[in-house]
Amino acid sequence: MSLQAISSAITQAAPETAPASLAPPGSWRDPETHFLTVMSSPWYAALVDLQDTITTATVAFWTERGIRFGHLPVTTGSVSSPMGLGSDSLPVKVDLFGAPTYLADSMQFSLEYLCRLAGRGAYYLMPSFRGEAPDSTHLCQFFHSEAEIPGGLQDVMTLVEEYLRHVVGELVTRHADLIRAAAGSLDHVTALLDDHRAFRRLTFDEATAALDDDPRYVVHEDGWRNLTRDGERCLMDMYGDFLWVTHWDASAVPFYQRQDARGRALNGDLLFGPGEVVGAGERHVGGSEVLDALRQHKVPAEDYDWYVRMKTDTPMRTAGFGMGVERFLMWLLAQRDIRDLELLPRVNGRTILP
Repeated sequence: MSLQAISSAITQAAPETAPASLAPPGSWRDPETHFLTVMSSPWYAALVDLQDTITTATVAFWTERGIRFGHLPVTTGSVSSPMGLGSDSLPVKVDLFGAPTYLADSMQFSLEYLCRLAGRGAYYLMPSFRGEAPDSTHLCQFFHSEAEIPGGLQDVMTLVEEYLRHVVGELVTRHADLIRAAAGSLDHVTALLDDHRAFRRLTFDEATAALDDDPRYVVHEDGWRNLTRDGERCLMDMYGDFLWVTHWDASAVPFYQRQDARGRALNGDLLFGPGEVVGAGERHVGGSEVLDALRQHKVPAEDYDWYVRMKTDTPMRTAGFGMGVERFLMWLLAQRDIRDLELLPRVNGRTILP
């Protein structure tokens, strides 16, 4: 859809036909009655409309590029996101008829597998599971939009920018009134769609220098560094939304991220809205690279033997990304608590019906 059509849709979204304001009821705080509130809530009716458009826009974007959707299981023996010294994520382990397994925290490894079958790449949009407690920016179960393509870090970062502009364009075309009612303005979406430039990029070294290596913003561990949430917010205050922070310390990211000649990770986190919303990276090409990385990160190699064998048998340069859909919606609707973007709350260790 052209920018002219999008601008026309924004202009034609009559404020008098939209609710004056649209706010979440916060009913997730009482999970036992939450579903009753949902069924008569304008907020959740709007959320369903937005989720549907995100799905159809995602499918259309990848279909146009010949990138394939894979039907993948939600169980795995090889977790991905927690596997790094700098990770703050925990896997969700379950007993499945006597077999220890995990609920998928990401389908990245499976998407790499599908890249060997679908020459232009593969994608999916489905739930992911994490073991940490929920808070204002984390869910135990969230929707994950992920894709993997042949190529490198720069290729996938460019693709992420195209994908975001496409999805936002479709959302504002169909739901400008809802977005305005929830966010109070459409300025943030028009600013993204009207600016055709590539998103601003800082290396991790440049980001920490901009933050003066302040311990409130930059955490130093044994041989590697990480950004705090306040550090992410400070960078966005300085440079604005849609800021890539690339080339992190290799030990701060999961083992599967490839490294450049200087030993920095070939990865990028995209900051906007609540902070990191998209994580992207280039993967190791061959099995020997993976084994070296597993040793460096002190990750037992047994569960990743299949991954090593896949890359040894069929070396391939790929890169991919994952976007947290609810975090994206936090930015779109200018919300501060991600738990307001979940239709049915899920909390680890607690049974919640329905």
